[in-house]
Amino acid sequence: MKKTLLTTALAASIFTLGACSDEEASSPVVVSSEYGDITENDLYNEMKASIGDQALQLLMIEKTLDAEYDVTDEQVEAALAADKEEQGENFEAFIAQQGYNEESYKKFLKLNLLQEEALIEGVEATDEEIQAKYDAMKTEVNARHILVEDEATANEVKQKLDEGGDFAALAAEYSTEPQAQTSGGDLGWFGRGAMVPEFEEAAFSLEPGVISDPVQSDFGFHIIEVIEKREMEETLEDKKDELAREVKLEKADTSALFATVSQLMKDANVEIQDEELEGALANFLDYEEPAAEETEESSE
Repeated sequence: MKKTLLTTALAASIFTLGACSDEEASSPVVVSSEYGDITENDLYNEMKASIGDQALQLLMIEKTLDAEYDVTDEQVEAALAADKEEQGENFEAFIAQQGYNEESYKKFLKLNLLQEEALIEGVEATDEEIQAKYDAMKTEVNARHILVEDEATANEVKQKLDEGGDFAALAAEYSTEPQAQTSGGDLGWFGRGAMVPEFEEAAFSLEPGVISDPVQSDFGFHIIEVIEKREMEETLEDKKDELAREVKLEKADTSALFATVSQLMKDANVEIQDEELEGALANFLDYEEPAAEETEESSE
């Protein structure tokens, strides 16, 4: 699942910790020690001072989009299930590396889906475009890879594999991808469009059980092995809604998302009551869309 968040850097900490009110008469203790306690108020005030503006932006984006667009619990659960299937037994490690637990990750997924709804509003997907997307995705591969920084290391790994080395063990030893320590480089099943072009071209051209020569992409050098290939069981009709959404997302103008959120905030008459955070939403509330460029009149 593609992630299209306007603001991502602090999403994990904000969705995991939440906000605490510093106006309560007493505040629960988060940490106790002989040197003194840390209360929820202490934590809130520290977070407010250090990341308050960004946290408020993220929370307001969520509230604004949630009021305007409809994302159901079923959609969130489906997105969660898709990520679990993609990551397999590495799912817990995958979200933990990003700072999430399962509940906070579901909030992240909901915000991502809300932003996608805003992006695809008014975008059309034709039957021809949906058919082309289906044809491109009919074949799926189950593959694994070892990602390294330079070609010399890639050749070294390839030689060890050719000599009978264990793929998963070498992935754990050499791969620069953090999850390879537990996944052995396993990428699960994926179709066309899920990977960078260089990787995709190599993976879909390989026969199962064949290990590729080093393949260079923007991420480094990949050694790829396709474990299995399969044709999708779902028909075009089964996948039509999903494919239409993917077509719309590909056609959507991602740069317009900021302007959309900005206008929604203005329409909601947002007023910040806390003086210490009064400038947090200025980028949104003061935003003015650039005037359309004037086109020269055609000479007659």
